Amino acid sequence: MTNADRWLLPDGVEEILPVQAQRIERLRGRLVDLYRCWGYDLVIPPLVEFTDSLLIGLGRDVDLMTFKVTDQISGRTMGIRADITPQTARMDAHSFVRQGPSRLCYAGHVLHTKPKHALATRTPIQAGAELYGEPGLDADIEVVSLLLASLQALNLPKLHIDLDHVGIYRSLAATAGFNGEQEEAFFELLQRKAATEIKAWVADNISDVAIAELLLALPNLAGDRAILDSAKQSFAAVGAVAAVAAIDELMQVADAVAARFPAAQLYFDLSELRGYHYHTGIVFAAYAPGYGIAIANGGRYDQIGEVFGRARPATGFTVDVSAVNSLALPLDVAVNGVFAAKSADLGQWQAIENLRAQGERVVCGFAGQEINRSELNCDRQLLLVDFEYQVVSL
Repeated sequence: MTNADRWLLPDGVEEILPVQAQRIERLRGRLVDLYRCWGYDLVIPPLVEFTDSLLIGLGRDVDLMTFKVTDQISGRTMGIRADITPQTARMDAHSFVRQGPSRLCYAGHVLHTKPKHALATRTPIQAGAELYGEPGLDADIEVVSLLLASLQALNLPKLHIDLDHVGIYRSLAATAGFNGEQEEAFFELLQRKAATEIKAWVADNISDVAIAELLLALPNLAGDRAILDSAKQSFAAVGAVAAVAAIDELMQVADAVAARFPAAQLYFDLSELRGYHYHTGIVFAAYAPGYGIAIANGGRYDQIGEVFGRARPATGFTVDVSAVNSLALPLDVAVNGVFAAKSADLGQWQAIENLRAQGERVVCGFAGQEINRSELNCDRQLLLVDFEYQVVSL
């Protein structure tokens, strides 16, 4: 690498300069303050952990996204976190043990081995909330409501959330008599919405006409609340009892959330299986206009703490703060301040301290320094007027 190239960063790795840093910090602060108001306690997990605790069943995708290094002290393999959720699960099971429900929140960087999509950073900032110890739908309703409140706090123009349930596909797979290989094969086709391939696969693998018709219709079971009634009837007709129960749970959560947030747009896609390999119930994702992928994801992931010796019900979500910042939503971020020219007068120093105590940004000059408004981000200056320091416009 030549001297001219030393400033280059790896592909997908970003530095955050002052204006954007202030925006991101404001977004992060709004979310953490919101979560505190809902009773969620802030935790700051370590950036690295042993992979034994960091990769605890959140799916192969998290494993592939995790940078791994060797600990020079113990010789064991460590991972740089790609997701903060497993760290909070460890805390709930071991470090921050509560007998009743426990609510934890966080905000910090994660690191990915590769971007999640073409425009994504490999060093996004995540904020999120996790609720442990409550198995009922009230917990799911709370975290979905908190996610919608998060979207409001971030000034998103529309509240758009997808609600699904991983139990639906599991029930249909069991009803159809899939073996493990068939379940994975059809799952992969569903995620690609590969209609022609799905038709051919069903013809080769399913002999029951009613089940075959339902599997062929599954990719099209998407839409508003009315789709749930139609799907429930179809699942009942083939004896998919667990799928019917999953639809009932979706309905209860959707109705409660819709009552709380009447402006929210709720969408259902019963073939969307995000987090299928580790989620255990209700799953959801939030979207923003002008951004092609989800800006937040969440769902129920019961028993994840079992690997730490304490299995607990769990549900929660993460918000991609970096993605939200890229939307350039209106945000009251002030970057202006007061410039104070160099002076040995202690009276000026006291005036500066008084301004800072009031929350003002004051930049002290050096000998001979000229005022450059664009560099200093100052729109005012501190001047001695009639033996009194006053703030005047530049």
